[in-house]
Amino acid sequence: MSYQGVLDRYGPLLDIPAHTKPVTLLEGNTPLIAMPGLADELGGDFELYVKFEGMNPTGSFKDRGMTVAISEAYGGGSQAVICASTGNTAASAAAYAARAGLRAIVLIPQGKVAAGKLAGAIAYGAEVIQIDGSFDDALSMVVEISQRQPIALVNSLNPYRLEGQKTAAFEICDVLGQAPDWLCLPVGNAGNITAYWMGFRQYEQTRSTGLPHILGVQAAGSAPLVLGRPVDHPETVATAIRIGRPARGEQALQAAEESHGRIIAVSDEQILAMQKRLAAHGVWVEPASAAGLAGLAHELQQGTFKITPGQRIVAVCTGHGLKDPDIITRSMAAPRVLPAKVDVLEAVLAGK
Repeated sequence: MSYQGVLDRYGPLLDIPAHTKPVTLLEGNTPLIAMPGLADELGGDFELYVKFEGMNPTGSFKDRGMTVAISEAYGGGSQAVICASTGNTAASAAAYAARAGLRAIVLIPQGKVAAGKLAGAIAYGAEVIQIDGSFDDALSMVVEISQRQPIALVNSLNPYRLEGQKTAAFEICDVLGQAPDWLCLPVGNAGNITAYWMGFRQYEQTRSTGLPHILGVQAAGSAPLVLGRPVDHPETVATAIRIGRPARGEQALQAAEESHGRIIAVSDEQILAMQKRLAAHGVWVEPASAAGLAGLAHELQQGTFKITPGQRIVAVCTGHGLKDPDIITRSMAAPRVLPAKVDVLEAVLAGK
């Protein structure tokens, strides 16, 4: 039987209500891409893989959790859903709400959302509201309004979001036959790191697949879990993780501790450099998605990352490069223009 989405494949393993009515865009089942060339560049004698979540229907990992959150809301009789977003959640909520015929309302911080993500939310028909404030302000507002109005909250505070997102850990184990030795991933609102740890622990308990160490990576200008305090005005080019008060911060720290891993921060320069390196190996991701690998490269360079030869490392790349194309186009030189003549082209190709 052909693949039918996260709920169809992993539904019996998810803690969801009986009234849940599947709403799917065939999310999940994303590729685990071997990256031997990049592993060599990083100087490590290890197997490196990228879990490319940008291949989900709306271009990010959010679809895994959103299919479950929207399915629960739809099955439970909700007529509207709401979320705060730095972009990816907005696009995902809008798409799945459209699929279910539900009203979708998304709050975003004014001027802080990449064009590709905002366009997605609008295209799918969401009511997009910008606020003069941060993501954290927007999240506080949608939490309060969902408590006052019959509107389902679909941010990662919704436990069904995590139930869906943990399926990525299941997929990694299903492909590799066991958990990797290390999992590296970006950390923003901290729902994803929490969900992965949930998934790996569940598979270890039921299938003895082992547990990875987790390296969570924040952007230096938006690193509350590294600093040990909220960041009132987070700033980073990696818009998807520009969050100063992570909703799942405590769970993220717990996941890092229990896995004998850690959460670190890297600079925007390191993130953008890794974005380019990934693209040079055929995988184009949005800036935040490169944070996990940027953290791995940093730790290897500092000598603080001890890897036994042959170990497996999986880096989660959470969103596609098309989510934030402006970051590339703003910095590139305009392509040269030639006359429409083959001999001129030949001369250029020959270096003349």
